[in-house]
Amino acid sequence: MPFEIVRNDITNMCVDAIVNSANPRPVVGLGTDSSIHEKAGPELVVARQKIGPIAMGQAAITPAFRLHAKYVIHTVGPVWDGGSYGEEGLLRSCYDQSLKLALEHDCKSIAFPLIATNNYGFPKDKALQIAVAAFSEFLLEHEMQIYLVVFGRSAYKLSEKLFHNIASYIDDHYVDLWEEATYGGTKEYRQQSIRRRRDRELFRKSSVCEDAAPCAPMSMPIEAKPKPASLKDLLSQADAGFTETLLKLIDKTGKKDSEIYKKANLSKQHFSKIRNNPDYKPTKQTAIALALALELNLEQTKDLIGRAGYALSNSSKFDLIICYFIEQKNYNVVEINMALYEFDQSLLGA
Repeated sequence: MPFEIVRNDITNMCVDAIVNSANPRPVVGLGTDSSIHEKAGPELVVARQKIGPIAMGQAAITPAFRLHAKYVIHTVGPVWDGGSYGEEGLLRSCYDQSLKLALEHDCKSIAFPLIATNNYGFPKDKALQIAVAAFSEFLLEHEMQIYLVVFGRSAYKLSEKLFHNIASYIDDHYVDLWEEATYGGTKEYRQQSIRRRRDRELFRKSSVCEDAAPCAPMSMPIEAKPKPASLKDLLSQADAGFTETLLKLIDKTGKKDSEIYKKANLSKQHFSKIRNNPDYKPTKQTAIALALALELNLEQTKDLIGRAGYALSNSSKFDLIICYFIEQKNYNVVEINMALYEFDQSLLGA
């Protein structure tokens, strides 16, 4: 999975590069900066002093010394001052410049904090949107494992509008398992079931008269039972499997495999396993991620994942969040993963 959100102390990450939300001057700052310097040892301060001041939106690289990483990438985020002084552009530059340095130093993995959101006061929801955009665009062009490292829920925030819209969608569509098993899940289905039962009861009462004589049984012609199909015949009529259908859909789009698996938050190695094995059984998260990468509508998504043995249910918050984004025609897997994380659901691409 090229992009993951993890709850951890960033100084404990075993990656090629750790990104430090650094002080512009070559001194140890607060928060993440302080923690990284403490864990890396005094050599990091010396290396940082050799670089000198770093301008906002720029980045510089040093060895990681005693950290479980090769490098520390120091980037200076903007101080939030209402958003009218180019803060968003400067923050985006922090991510872009950090990823550029990681690429130049042949890094295969990198861990980011949510830059500038603590001491610099950048709104967490806006910072998250900027991080999502930067990661999404980078991963479409390059191969790298990116981690967004957060301490806990307080360090991470979706926009209030998006959170409210998803929560409202879940409230409107969610049914528990008993309701789904008994009535078929949706409110409309339950209402139709009730109407059908009521109509059958009215028909029964209107058709039966207490004073009527019993009717003579009607003789019905006996139809010959069809010969049961053989297992061989049934198997020959089976629908195409997941892998076959997926590859046909990719061919239909005219896109390269790499465009699809990158959009799906899958590694090249993972996708190769799918392509080379006609009987490959993906996880539900992988199947849905590929449907999103293909920008399938809801019915098409249900058909594709159904070929892997999965379905979307109104009794699953995970499924409802997926349905919400498909209905909104938002197929950005990185952004969807952010929302899934916020609602304590498993992430796509696994």
